[in-house]
Amino acid sequence: MVGEEFMRAVVARGYGGSEVLEVVRVPVPEPGPGQVRVRVEAAAVNPVDLATRSGALVGAGLMAARERTGIGWDVAGVVDRVGEGVTAFSPGRRVIGLRDLLDVSLGGYAEYLVLEASALAEAPPGTPATAAATLPLNGLTAFQALGLLGLPAGRTVLVTGAGGAVGGFAVELAARRGLRVVAQAGASDAGFLRRLGADAVVGRDAGDLGHEVRRLVPGGVDGALDTVGLGVRALAAVRTGGAFVTVVGGSAPLPLRGIRVHQQWISADGAALAALAAMDLTLRVAGVLPLERAAEAHDRLAAGGIRGRLVLVPSGAA
Repeated sequence: MVGEEFMRAVVARGYGGSEVLEVVRVPVPEPGPGQVRVRVEAAAVNPVDLATRSGALVGAGLMAARERTGIGWDVAGVVDRVGEGVTAFSPGRRVIGLRDLLDVSLGGYAEYLVLEASALAEAPPGTPATAAATLPLNGLTAFQALGLLGLPAGRTVLVTGAGGAVGGFAVELAARRGLRVVAQAGASDAGFLRRLGADAVVGRDAGDLGHEVRRLVPGGVDGALDTVGLGVRALAAVRTGGAFVTVVGGSAPLPLRGIRVHQQWISADGAALAALAAMDLTLRVAGVLPLERAAEAHDRLAAGGIRGRLVLVPSGAA
């Protein structure tokens, strides 16, 4: 088509290791009714991206197999164009957003991304795009999981994997809700988690997590937010009649002892994202790489030990 604009994007050709990631030249997408086109300045790299690329999500029945799969869930950038009926955002506004569709040909690893207006929020004021891009997926996951727990201020909550991206947000948000937080993490993360608001830290290598937590909280915590899929090990720390939420697919334990057990699945929510953006939460960037080095970012994340998120930036992006 004469005058058609093109952009660069990273996609997975088939499924496998990081070698299936490829930079392709594709037409710039057009926003439809109720949609917004964002000029991407930064896109975070998350574990779900690795699961998408490897084919694990296809194997789990969460998405259909396709020849080319878009990668990347959350972005920060600038509104470039709006579709019919969109009044909340206008070109030039800095935004963050979440793509919660799995089965797509283009994702956030791109120079432009079209999202539903309802999946966007104004970016945190004065925050670099590289930091802002770390908030949508992980912040919303923690926020929505705490909502499922439904614990009032003054109650106790265990957060597993508290040193990770979701876990860190969960600790900080729980503390701000007035909950007493027991964080499960490595020793090197203890000081950081206490600064976020954790009341106590239990070692990641504790052989009997339930016993260690109950030693600190007699009778057990009122709820647990399991970010790493410990399942029954974390459930053992919860009091009878308490609540348990996991964010890891397939790891929900049986609802023993009258404990309410929930599997939390992320969903885009612009209003909640706007609330999170206004909270001045702790945003952690583990490193910044150009879009062309997406495979390297995947390999670094797979190797483990990263705190915060690696972030990809298109050439020339802020």
